[in-house]
Amino acid sequence: MIRLVIADDQALVRLGLRVLLRGEPDLELVGEASDGAEALALIRRHRPDVVLMDVRMPGLDGIAALRLLAADADLADVRVVMLTTFEVADYVFDALAAGAAGFLLKDADPTEILRGIRVAAAGDSLLSPAVTRMVIAKFAATAPGRRRHAGLDTLTPREREVVGWVAAGLSNDEIAAKLVLSAATVRTHISRAMTKTGARDRTQLVVFAYQSGMPVPGT
Repeated sequence: MIRLVIADDQALVRLGLRVLLRGEPDLELVGEASDGAEALALIRRHRPDVVLMDVRMPGLDGIAALRLLAADADLADVRVVMLTTFEVADYVFDALAAGAAGFLLKDADPTEILRGIRVAAAGDSLLSPAVTRMVIAKFAATAPGRRRHAGLDTLTPREREVVGWVAAGLSNDEIAAKLVLSAATVRTHISRAMTKTGARDRTQLVVFAYQSGMPVPGT
Protein backbone atom coordinates (compact mmCIF):
# COMPACT_ATOMS: atom_id res chain seq x y z
CA MET A 1 0.00 0.00 0.00
CA ILE A 2 1.32 3.45 -1.00
CA ARG A 3 0.41 6.07 1.60
CA LEU A 4 0.01 9.68 0.46
CA VAL A 5 -0.34 13.23 1.71
CA ILE A 6 -1.72 15.99 -0.53
CA ALA A 7 -0.61 19.59 0.07
CA ASP A 8 -2.35 22.24 -2.05
CA ASP A 9 -4.09 25.46 -1.10
CA GLN A 10 -6.79 24.94 -3.74
CA ALA A 11 -9.68 22.91 -2.34
CA LEU A 12 -10.78 21.94 -5.84
CA VAL A 13 -7.36 20.44 -6.63
CA ARG A 14 -7.39 18.46 -3.40
CA LEU A 15 -10.92 17.23 -4.15
CA GLY A 16 -9.95 16.09 -7.63
CA LEU A 17 -6.93 14.19 -6.34
CA ARG A 18 -8.94 12.68 -3.50
CA VAL A 19 -11.55 11.34 -5.93
CA LEU A 20 -8.81 10.02 -8.23
CA LEU A 21 -7.07 8.14 -5.42
CA ARG A 22 -10.28 6.71 -4.01
CA GLY A 23 -10.62 4.14 -6.78
CA GLU A 24 -7.05 2.80 -6.52
CA PRO A 25 -6.69 -0.20 -4.18
CA ASP A 26 -2.93 0.26 -3.74
CA LEU A 27 -3.12 3.98 -2.84
CA GLU A 28 -4.21 5.38 0.52
CA LEU A 29 -4.68 9.07 1.28
CA VAL A 30 -3.66 9.67 4.91
CA GLY A 31 -3.85 13.47 5.05
CA GLU A 32 -4.51 16.77 3.28
CA ALA A 33 -2.90 20.16 3.90
CA SER A 34 -3.54 23.66 2.57
CA ASP A 35 -0.08 25.10 3.32
CA GLY A 36 3.51 24.02 3.85
CA ALA A 37 3.48 24.15 7.65
CA GLU A 38 0.39 21.98 7.84
CA ALA A 39 1.93 19.60 5.31
CA LEU A 40 5.09 19.17 7.40
CA ALA A 41 3.02 18.40 10.50
CA LEU A 42 1.04 15.76 8.61
CA ILE A 43 4.18 14.24 7.10
CA ARG A 44 5.86 13.94 10.50
CA ARG A 45 2.71 12.39 11.95
CA HIS A 46 1.91 9.89 9.20
CA ARG A 47 5.29 9.23 7.49
CA PRO A 48 3.70 8.82 4.03
CA ASP A 49 5.48 7.19 1.11
CA VAL A 50 4.68 10.04 -1.31
CA VAL A 51 3.66 13.68 -0.89
CA LEU A 52 1.99 15.63 -3.68
CA MET A 53 3.14 19.18 -2.87
CA ASP A 54 1.96 22.38 -4.53
CA VAL A 55 4.78 24.81 -5.36
CA ARG A 56 2.81 27.91 -4.40
CA MET A 57 1.02 27.94 -1.05
CA PRO A 58 0.38 30.68 1.52
CA GLY A 59 2.81 31.06 4.41
CA LEU A 60 5.37 28.30 3.98
CA ASP A 61 5.44 27.48 0.28
CA GLY A 62 6.11 24.07 -1.25
CA ILE A 63 9.82 24.56 -1.93
CA ALA A 64 10.52 25.91 1.56
CA ALA A 65 8.61 22.97 3.05
CA LEU A 66 10.58 20.59 0.83
CA ARG A 67 13.89 22.01 2.08
CA LEU A 68 12.83 21.51 5.70
CA LEU A 69 11.69 18.00 4.89
CA ALA A 70 14.97 17.14 3.16
CA ALA A 71 16.91 18.35 6.19
CA ASP A 72 15.12 15.88 8.48
CA ALA A 73 17.00 12.56 8.40
CA ASP A 74 14.02 10.76 9.91
CA LEU A 75 11.98 11.59 6.81
CA ALA A 76 14.58 10.64 4.22
CA ASP A 77 12.33 7.95 2.71
CA VAL A 78 9.45 10.33 1.99
CA ARG A 79 9.25 11.10 -1.74
CA VAL A 80 7.95 14.54 -2.69
CA VAL A 81 6.38 15.17 -6.08
CA MET A 82 5.76 18.84 -6.81
CA LEU A 83 2.45 19.91 -8.34
CA THR A 84 3.12 22.66 -10.84
CA THR A 85 1.87 24.62 -13.83
CA PHE A 86 3.70 26.22 -16.73
CA GLU A 87 3.32 29.56 -14.97
CA VAL A 88 5.66 28.48 -12.15
CA ALA A 89 8.19 26.61 -14.27
CA ASP A 90 10.99 28.88 -13.04
CA TYR A 91 10.72 27.20 -9.61
CA VAL A 92 11.53 23.77 -10.99
CA PHE A 93 15.30 23.90 -10.61
CA ASP A 94 15.12 25.09 -6.99
CA ALA A 95 12.75 22.25 -6.15
CA LEU A 96 14.92 19.62 -7.82
CA ALA A 97 17.99 20.90 -6.00
CA ALA A 98 16.03 20.71 -2.74
CA GLY A 99 15.29 17.03 -3.33
CA ALA A 100 11.99 16.79 -5.23
CA ALA A 101 11.40 13.40 -6.84
CA GLY A 102 9.85 15.12 -9.85
CA PHE A 103 6.87 17.07 -11.13
CA LEU A 104 3.29 16.59 -12.16
CA LEU A 105 1.19 19.16 -13.96
CA LYS A 106 -2.08 19.83 -12.15
CA ASP A 107 -4.02 19.35 -15.36
CA ALA A 108 -2.19 16.16 -16.35
CA ASP A 109 -4.14 13.12 -17.47
CA PRO A 110 -5.30 11.06 -14.45
CA THR A 111 -3.37 8.02 -15.66
CA GLU A 112 -0.17 10.09 -15.75
CA ILE A 113 -0.74 11.30 -12.19
CA LEU A 114 -1.33 7.76 -10.94
CA ARG A 115 1.72 6.49 -12.78
CA GLY A 116 3.80 9.35 -11.35
CA ILE A 117 2.78 8.48 -7.80
CA ARG A 118 3.76 4.85 -8.28
CA VAL A 119 7.03 5.72 -9.97
CA ALA A 120 7.97 8.03 -7.10
CA ALA A 121 7.00 5.43 -4.49
CA ALA A 122 9.24 2.91 -6.23
CA GLY A 123 12.19 5.25 -5.73
CA ASP A 124 12.49 6.47 -9.32
CA SER A 125 12.23 10.05 -10.55
CA LEU A 126 9.59 11.67 -12.73
CA LEU A 127 11.92 12.68 -15.54
CA SER A 128 10.38 10.87 -18.47
CA PRO A 129 7.59 13.22 -19.60
CA ALA A 130 8.77 15.53 -22.35
CA VAL A 131 7.53 18.62 -20.56
CA THR A 132 9.61 17.83 -17.47
CA ARG A 133 12.76 17.29 -19.53
CA MET A 134 12.16 20.59 -21.31
CA VAL A 135 11.71 22.55 -18.09
CA ILE A 136 14.71 20.93 -16.39
CA ALA A 137 16.96 21.56 -19.37
CA LYS A 138 15.89 25.17 -19.75
CA PHE A 139 16.13 26.28 -16.14
CA ALA A 140 18.92 24.03 -14.86
CA ALA A 141 21.19 25.12 -17.69
CA THR A 142 20.60 28.82 -17.05
CA ALA A 143 20.35 28.78 -13.25
CA PRO A 144 22.57 31.26 -11.38
CA GLY A 145 25.74 29.78 -9.96
CA ARG A 146 26.12 27.17 -12.67
CA ARG A 147 29.45 25.47 -12.09
CA ARG A 148 31.34 22.25 -12.64
CA HIS A 149 30.66 19.85 -9.80
CA ALA A 150 33.90 18.39 -8.44
CA GLY A 151 32.40 14.91 -8.09
CA LEU A 152 31.88 14.59 -11.82
CA ASP A 153 35.66 14.52 -12.34
CA THR A 154 35.76 11.17 -10.54
CA LEU A 155 33.33 9.51 -12.97
CA THR A 156 34.58 6.98 -15.47
CA PRO A 157 33.86 7.64 -19.16
CA ARG A 158 31.04 5.07 -19.11
CA GLU A 159 29.54 6.57 -15.95
CA ARG A 160 29.60 10.00 -17.60
CA GLU A 161 27.85 8.55 -20.63
CA VAL A 162 25.16 6.93 -18.50
CA VAL A 163 24.64 10.09 -16.43
CA GLY A 164 24.24 12.07 -19.64
CA TRP A 165 21.44 9.79 -20.79
CA VAL A 166 19.82 9.91 -17.35
CA ALA A 167 19.85 13.71 -17.58
CA ALA A 168 18.24 13.42 -21.03
CA GLY A 169 15.29 11.68 -19.38
CA LEU A 170 15.86 8.07 -20.46
CA SER A 171 14.82 5.18 -18.23
CA ASN A 172 17.26 2.44 -17.23
CA ASP A 173 15.86 0.11 -19.89
CA GLU A 174 16.15 2.80 -22.57
CA ILE A 175 19.76 3.54 -21.57
CA ALA A 176 20.55 -0.18 -21.62
CA ALA A 177 19.21 -0.49 -25.15
CA LYS A 178 21.04 2.65 -26.27
CA LEU A 179 24.42 1.49 -24.91
CA VAL A 180 23.91 -2.25 -25.43
CA LEU A 181 24.19 -3.00 -21.71
CA SER A 182 22.03 -4.88 -19.25
CA ALA A 183 19.62 -2.88 -17.10
CA ALA A 184 21.46 -4.18 -14.03
CA THR A 185 24.74 -2.75 -15.33
CA VAL A 186 23.08 0.60 -15.96
CA ARG A 187 21.73 0.61 -12.40
CA THR A 188 25.24 -0.10 -11.10
CA HIS A 189 26.72 2.80 -13.08
CA ILE A 190 24.01 5.14 -11.81
CA SER A 191 24.48 4.01 -8.21
CA ARG A 192 28.24 4.60 -8.41
CA ALA A 193 27.75 8.00 -10.04
CA MET A 194 25.34 9.01 -7.28
CA THR A 195 27.88 7.99 -4.64
CA LYS A 196 30.71 9.90 -6.33
CA THR A 197 28.68 13.09 -6.83
CA GLY A 198 26.89 12.94 -3.49
CA ALA A 199 23.50 12.84 -5.22
CA ARG A 200 20.69 11.72 -2.92
CA ASP A 201 18.67 10.29 -5.77
CA ARG A 202 18.39 10.07 -9.54
CA THR A 203 16.77 13.49 -9.81
CA GLN A 204 19.62 15.22 -7.99
CA LEU A 205 22.09 13.43 -10.25
CA VAL A 206 20.37 15.20 -13.15
CA VAL A 207 20.66 18.52 -11.31
CA PHE A 208 24.40 18.00 -10.88
CA ALA A 209 24.80 17.08 -14.54
CA TYR A 210 23.13 20.28 -15.71
CA GLN A 211 24.74 22.43 -13.02
CA SER A 212 28.22 21.34 -14.04
CA GLY A 213 27.67 21.95 -17.75
CA MET A 214 27.98 18.25 -18.54
CA PRO A 215 26.97 17.38 -22.13
CA VAL A 216 23.44 16.03 -22.26
CA PRO A 217 22.27 14.27 -25.46
CA GLY A 218 19.43 16.07 -27.20
CA THR A 219 19.80 19.40 -25.38
